[in-house]
Amino acid sequence: MADHYDVIIIGTGAGGGTLAHRLAPSGKRILLLERGGYLPREPENWDSKEVFLKSRYVTQEKWIDKNGTPFRPHAQYYVGGNTKFYGAILFRLREQDFGEVRHYGGISPAWPISYDDLEPYYAQAEKLYLVHGKAGEDPTEPYRSGPFPYPAVSHEPRLQKVHDDLRKAGLNPFHLPVGVDLDESDPEKGRCVRCAKFDGFPCLTDGKADAHVCAVRPALEHPNVTLETHAKVTRLETDESGRTVTGVVVDRGGHEERFSADVVVVSCGAVNSAALLLRSASEQHPGGLANSSDVVGRHYMAHLNSAVIAISQSPNDTKFQKTLGLNDYYWGADDFGFPLGHIQTLGKTDKNILKGGAPWFAPGLALDYLARHAIDFWLTTEDVPLPDNRVTVDRQGQIHLAKTYVNTEPHRRLLGKLKDLLGVMGCQETTIPRWSVLGQQIPIAGIAHNCGTVRFGHDPATSALDVNCKAHDLDNLYVVDTSFFPSSSAVNPALTAMANALRVGDHLLERLDAGLDADLVKRIAEPLEVA
Repeated sequence: MADHYDVIIIGTGAGGGTLAHRLAPSGKRILLLERGGYLPREPENWDSKEVFLKSRYVTQEKWIDKNGTPFRPHAQYYVGGNTKFYGAILFRLREQDFGEVRHYGGISPAWPISYDDLEPYYAQAEKLYLVHGKAGEDPTEPYRSGPFPYPAVSHEPRLQKVHDDLRKAGLNPFHLPVGVDLDESDPEKGRCVRCAKFDGFPCLTDGKADAHVCAVRPALEHPNVTLETHAKVTRLETDESGRTVTGVVVDRGGHEERFSADVVVVSCGAVNSAALLLRSASEQHPGGLANSSDVVGRHYMAHLNSAVIAISQSPNDTKFQKTLGLNDYYWGADDFGFPLGHIQTLGKTDKNILKGGAPWFAPGLALDYLARHAIDFWLTTEDVPLPDNRVTVDRQGQIHLAKTYVNTEPHRRLLGKLKDLLGVMGCQETTIPRWSVLGQQIPIAGIAHNCGTVRFGHDPATSALDVNCKAHDLDNLYVVDTSFFPSSSAVNPALTAMANALRVGDHLLERLDAGLDADLVKRIAEPLEVA
């Protein structure tokens, strides 16, 4: 029985890592399985050439798009998951995002829970992930039961001027909710050094509030929590009834290992979680595990995201640029009745980052100039869930990802709104080479905001998971990453995954404390006795 646990959590990112943190003080035997290892702490962490041009930390694996063309997804497999590289912008979904939303390109369905259900967990997640912000600035923000746990990160001078100019133009810029270990009132406190190597970079000082630093590391201080790295889960096995997961099969360096638990939680990311369930097809589950509804892998969403680089007429000396947001067009505009989306500042570019998007003939001096004058923006428009946008696996277990964007008109209009504001913000558009104002939509390989492939809901015919993120078809299988999202909203999804993991954690604690059903425990134990 040495390899049997109370809970196995597969994945250590925003969902899995946060869940481990919630369960760790319970004393239950918890096993974390992570397909990667610890991210190496090395000077290259902050080397833009290594991170962006050489993709030093990006997986080498290939997925296949709808045209049969292999591509390298921008996925990083380390303890903490993709939060090691995220921009740590931790938004709550708007209250209306939980209801049905009509878009130009389709309908986003209502969630089976409301904002009220998640609000206390949003507050807990903000505290856990050191979220800095200022309530009352964003006209679309939902109600809060209390203030942000930490004060907003201040704008540096050039960004403060952008903020002031937008306010004078009648708009409502606000301080982004950012997860960072920073105390601007006391230079002796906090690990953040407020550098330009934040968005897209791993943090050498542990100043970024990622799942490894904030959740997994403190969880491992409890002796009942075990982490196994370089342990890729290849499939899940069930008993003869098909109702209970009895085996978690792991490939560790070419060697197969098996573990079991009273409860198994999948949190591998929206693509890999769906792929794992599909690879776990069996006689009892011929279409894939937890897939009697045929929705597993379907409704893949990944936001319409664009990186836009505006060129300031005056130099932009900002280092920590992840501080400013704009939601005035979130629900639409005077000239368009459908939601457009969200605008925020990106991490500050340098010539190496620009080089990745510029033509081969772009001279180095021009890139230096652009980098010194660049103000960088990230635009997000909601992606609508379509059943044919989906993850599948072939007989060899290879991941296929089919994706077509249909809500492109609002995104085009959002780009136009930002370009209309360039003059207001003191940026030039016509006196520079056309390629130096980048409006580049993130391609299919950009999976940072992906969600929706194992959606939750009340009806087992149209959803894979129930309201507690337990599989309808199984008694002891849960999914807690962004796979459960029925819609994608137009803000960063990480905080919602974290808050939901805390919510599911409370449900699991109640269930484990009450004692699992005796028949369920027997079904889990039988394979171990045979072995």
